Amino acid sequence: MLKAGLIGGTGYTGVELLRILAAHPEVSVELITSRGQAGKRVEDHFPSLRGHYGLQFQSPENVKFDRCDIVFAATPSGVAMNYAPGLLAHGIKFIDLSADFRIKDIELWEKWYGMGHSCPELLAKAVYGLPEMNRESVRTASLIANPGCYPTATTLGLLPLLKSGVIAHDPIIVDAKSGVTGAGRVVSTGNLYSEVADSFKAYGVAGHRHQPEIRQSLCQISGTDDMGLTFVPHLTPMLRGIHSTIYVQLTDSSADLQTLFESQYGDEPFVDVMPVGSHPDTRSVRASNMCRIAVHKLAESNAAVILAVEDNLVKGAAGQAVQNMNLMFGLPETLGLTSVPVLP
Repeated sequence: MLKAGLIGGTGYTGVELLRILAAHPEVSVELITSRGQAGKRVEDHFPSLRGHYGLQFQSPENVKFDRCDIVFAATPSGVAMNYAPGLLAHGIKFIDLSADFRIKDIELWEKWYGMGHSCPELLAKAVYGLPEMNRESVRTASLIANPGCYPTATTLGLLPLLKSGVIAHDPIIVDAKSGVTGAGRVVSTGNLYSEVADSFKAYGVAGHRHQPEIRQSLCQISGTDDMGLTFVPHLTPMLRGIHSTIYVQLTDSSADLQTLFESQYGDEPFVDVMPVGSHPDTRSVRASNMCRIAVHKLAESNAAVILAVEDNLVKGAAGQAVQNMNLMFGLPETLGLTSVPVLP
């Protein structure tokens, strides 16, 4: 039985991780930290977890993680990096669900996140935890940079096309939408129900933190640095879900795109390539670790459109972290992650 710890367990990603781990047959959650909720019972903060956890939140300053095999961080950016060196020095594997280790270029990371990095020497050691792209590296990793929600859907939607070399690298246009849980659990005027309901808007148009993360992965897949990426996120009036609509130009108009995607993902447990002509919706993956993808070649055009949907809290965050944990410890990759999507 693996013993797990969670740093920062009071946000939406934290509670989703606790929900998934509660049903995992090979994991026992030993401790959960929170500065603001220290001393409070987990079930009092999250009534949905009543009967599953008999733990109290602990102040992170007073916690010793030495009894843990694996520690997850579900914290704002800039926190996890302060824990990583000590955990790794004690042989504890670490999965960071924030962005502290996602971008390899330290200057680029500091530009986008507006702070200095406390352990830049670990960036080279961190494995970007998208299993469909880096599975073998994940298996042997001790430090995982869990991908962002937008980058997961977008990268999975582009991977087969870039790998096979059938699309132009410029332009690649990503029009992506997220439910409001993607903004976290911190109270802000922009996320209030009366601000979000019956409305729809773009944000971060001039530049979003996930753009360099996506671009880094696309460059790795293609083996080039000439990626002309336009990424525009949108906030939609729903609780959870990501819908990434991706526009590309084909360099090989004869390519069988459906076969290309089915060949790439045929053995992947958490990527579902939909039949020709499909339009996947976010509710079809709600509360599951599945990413559903449909590819459309446009009539009388040299363009293609890829549609990718996922639950931003599961495949886009906590579920993918558990998928990575399973790989790191030699467990079945799907263990604890096979729940059927919730409908409606």
